[in-house]
Amino acid sequence: MFTQQSPTEITEEGTYWLRSRDVSDSPRIGGDGYFSKYSVTHPENVTADDLPPANGDAVGKIDREALEQEKTIGKWQLTGSAETIDDLWPKIVVDASEGVIWAAKVMTAFGYEELPYDDYMIVVYTPNYFAKHDVDRVREHLRDEHDVTHELFYKPDIYTAKGIVAETAEEWELSMPARYRA
Repeated sequence: MFTQQSPTEITEEGTYWLRSRDVSDSPRIGGDGYFSKYSVTHPENVTADDLPPANGDAVGKIDREALEQEKTIGKWQLTGSAETIDDLWPKIVVDASEGVIWAAKVMTAFGYEELPYDDYMIVVYTPNYFAKHDVDRVREHLRDEHDVTHELFYKPDIYTAKGIVAETAEEWELSMPARYRA
């Protein structure tokens, strides 16, 4: 099942995001098959040996906290105009439904009015940001299959939980409010 309603046309109060699971009943979205298909370690099985290289103590400290809390989910953040998002969102849902990406969500029109972004946003999730090969694979897929060639930022959910944004990154001794960019 896929709803053809554009996320940029959804204006119901409180509806800030539309998840790929909301518009597709595919069991592959966020499914366990993803882990073996792409050689990604389940968050509960991640160890200190899986920590990615960190450029700086602050990044390493947050990574270790993510390990302790099993908060390894993260996302590529794609921004764009309403037209760009309307074109890209159905393709991203197909990717999630087919298990090419783990999961995704998109900002709705109501969220655009209420949230402090200049453009609409699609976030494309990976289940374990320590699995850098998978984070990179998803970025390459977005570039090669969907022509998303502009620079993207990858933000672990732990950064979101801590309130790390552009205005607060320095307080956390971070050079940017994201773990990776490409």
